[in-house]
Amino acid sequence: MSKFAVAMILGWVVMTSTFCPAFAQGRAATVKVDQIILEPLSQTMPVIGRFVARQTGVVSALTGGPVAVVTVAVGDRVKKGDIVARLVTERIRWSRQLRAAALKEEQASLQTAKAQISFTSVELKRLENLKKSAAFSQARYDDKNNELTKYRSEVGEQEAAVVSAKAELRLADIDLHNSNIRAPYDGVISQRHTVAGAYLSVGDPVVTLINHIDLEIEADVPSDRISGLVNGRLIEIKLDDGSMRQAVVRARIPDENALTRTRPVRLTPAIEGTETEELGLAMNQSVTVLVPIGQERDVLSVHKDAVIPRGGKNIVFVAVDGKAERRAVQLGNAIGNRFEVTGGLGKGDLVVVRGNERLRPGQAIKFKAMEKPGKPKAAPNSGVSG
Repeated sequence: MSKFAVAMILGWVVMTSTFCPAFAQGRAATVKVDQIILEPLSQTMPVIGRFVARQTGVVSALTGGPVAVVTVAVGDRVKKGDIVARLVTERIRWSRQLRAAALKEEQASLQTAKAQISFTSVELKRLENLKKSAAFSQARYDDKNNELTKYRSEVGEQEAAVVSAKAELRLADIDLHNSNIRAPYDGVISQRHTVAGAYLSVGDPVVTLINHIDLEIEADVPSDRISGLVNGRLIEIKLDDGSMRQAVVRARIPDENALTRTRPVRLTPAIEGTETEELGLAMNQSVTVLVPIGQERDVLSVHKDAVIPRGGKNIVFVAVDGKAERRAVQLGNAIGNRFEVTGGLGKGDLVVVRGNERLRPGQAIKFKAMEKPGKPKAAPNSGVSG
């Protein structure tokens, strides 16, 4: 062998010892591994929805009268039962007094009619006791009978009059109570419709009130994607600040838009009232709803760090009996920091995710502990998910 050939061999041995000590010295390479897992996967597509208030509308006057004062301004927060406006009540109060007096008058008339019955009944009883005597008068007895019937009829009329007078008084009490116009639920005043001095009739608007706490989501979903939105299904939503939350499908509205081929879907967000305030959510604020494209399916997934593109293929190193086994794999959609595996790997396989760049097929490897496998998330409808 020539001196030149010997020098080349020695140089190769030195380089191998320098750049691949584990190979040259026969030591096992220390690596980190991750497990191939089987988890449910639901592909999604983003749909822009909006927050809507479950309670919003105009607070109206329930009785007529001039406005004394409007106690709230636009933007004020009110609780259920808080007074938002007051009517001038002097006329209503005196009208109630009049009805109270009328009730007392009818009650007095009723007592008089009952006293007449009692008196006539006594007279009639006395006449009955005289039937066998010569002083008995049949005509007078018949007259007393007729009088008793008349007074009994008057008692019935007076009892009806008392009931009517009580109803009139109750209506006056209701008008007096309704002269203070109250908020029917918690919310924020978004508009005022009247001012002090204006005259309101029953049903006239006073303020517009929005329940800013009890919000839900409405999204117009393509009709060919609505099959996955069954009532009660939990799906993900993305707020304007980028944070992810969850929502439950409450109802699918059977009203399709012929132009856009979409149907409205209502969802209840899993957001507490205090969170609604903290997040600053508002009616008509946009929200991204990640609509499931279809039913959930179980998929195998591999960590992205385990995949090495090489020679137009994707390869991974699998830990088998303490050695690195090279395998070509077929990949599907991206699932967060993982790839769907469609071929080449099985559930439970351990793939190298750290230290795999310099591994050689059949090289000895060692690892202290397996990393906790990541849980696949719902894949958005991006370029890799179709």
